[in-house]
Amino acid sequence: MSWLRIKTVVRRLFLVLWRNPARWFDIAVWPLFDVILFGSLGAFAAQETEASRVGTPYLLAGIMLFHVLFQSQVGIATGFMEETWSRNLLNLMTTPLTELEYAAGLALYSFMKSVLAMASLSVVAVTLYGFGLGEIGWTLVPVVAVLLLVGFAVALFNIALMLRFGQAAEIFTWGLNFLLLALSGVFNEVEALPAAFEPIARVLPTTYVFDAAREVLDGGGLNGGLLWRGAVGSVVAVAAAFWFVVHMLATFRRRGFVTRFS
Repeated sequence: MSWLRIKTVVRRLFLVLWRNPARWFDIAVWPLFDVILFGSLGAFAAQETEASRVGTPYLLAGIMLFHVLFQSQVGIATGFMEETWSRNLLNLMTTPLTELEYAAGLALYSFMKSVLAMASLSVVAVTLYGFGLGEIGWTLVPVVAVLLLVGFAVALFNIALMLRFGQAAEIFTWGLNFLLLALSGVFNEVEALPAAFEPIARVLPTTYVFDAAREVLDGGGLNGGLLWRGAVGSVVAVAAAFWFVVHMLATFRRRGFVTRFS
């Protein structure tokens, strides 16, 4: 066994890590948002005196609703990644298929996948904990609609990054979801976040959606103001993401980046 060869392998991998910022998620981003997520949840639990405020319904409703966003985003992003993994992207670009038709197909596939995933989550939650999202009632419909829009926006943003930076940017498909999970107040109010991150949370449309869902769980009606702010933010996010993906697609074609995937 040669120590020199072992050291060479380690050095090569560190050079790859250093030259690819996306790979720093494992070192800097995951640990940070792990601490934020669970630290904020613990701080919220310590601040509350009513057990129902931090009990099973809060946690289950939070993770089930977050899966709407997660499945919407991942379904679209991985649908695109399937074409890059199979080296089929160039073939798609030589067919009469338009970008709008392709995006519509991805969105429909993502929606169907989200429905199946939510059905699985609901069965497990009802069977094991006796909790279903039906407890939120019809207010669930606009909440889910906003989360689907946010998921679509995040997916477009991820696709744009992959068009520009190649497969190394695939890590953002999972990383941005985790960031939203930590900063959107999925399980707790954003006041429990570290002060430096509260302004970021207030910008995210998902923050207002989860706030509105918690108010319903607490026995109140749907807060139209919170839902409206979330809806407006989600539309702005979709518009910005659409502009970004169109801009990156133009760069992708102009610089011949399709060779990365063929």
